[in-house]
Amino acid sequence: MIRVFLLDDHEVVRRGLAELLQAEGDIEVVGESGSALEAARRIPAVRPDVAILDGRLPDGSGIDVCRDVRAVDSSIKGLILTSYEDDEALFAAIMAGAAGYVLKQIRGTDLVDAVRRVAAGQSLLDPAVTARVLERIRHGVEEPRELKSLTEQERRILGYIAEGLTNREIAGRMFLAEKTVKNYVSSLLAKLGLERRTQAAVLATRLLR
Repeated sequence: MIRVFLLDDHEVVRRGLAELLQAEGDIEVVGESGSALEAARRIPAVRPDVAILDGRLPDGSGIDVCRDVRAVDSSIKGLILTSYEDDEALFAAIMAGAAGYVLKQIRGTDLVDAVRRVAAGQSLLDPAVTARVLERIRHGVEEPRELKSLTEQERRILGYIAEGLTNREIAGRMFLAEKTVKNYVSSLLAKLGLERRTQAAVLATRLLR
């Protein structure tokens, strides 16, 4: 049996995926979650062969979950399932050790095939794209200097600031206390040498585009 974990913030999508996969007879869904933070904690505990991970979630991304899970147990294969065809996300997925990156428009039979292939140790990543990523690594795409001092959490909050979200709205998105977000904002402003979040929003729009 191929053991699969499902991460998607839409319950209907998770139900549909579970029914599709379990109808095959050789695939068992051993867990599911709608939260990136919860999934990163639960996936190593249930030890699936394949984790199907939604690309974007309210509290993070499947790519972050893939990276965190594989840091704990590299035998778990990550299959990113996303609505967005995005070179940057694909690059991040490869860097996170994902075995595949497929769009949600994929046919059900093709997704089942993808799960089996990934479980068998194959990569579903386009060789041409992988070559582009390796080329990028070799030549080193320089990260904006301003971002280097920020933690992953601070970068995510900076992105939300660029979207115009308030501390309360960011707290809701990230499942954090509003005071915690306020502390993160103060920290990132200090690191960036800025005084106001409007300045951070302008800077973020330039750096994160």
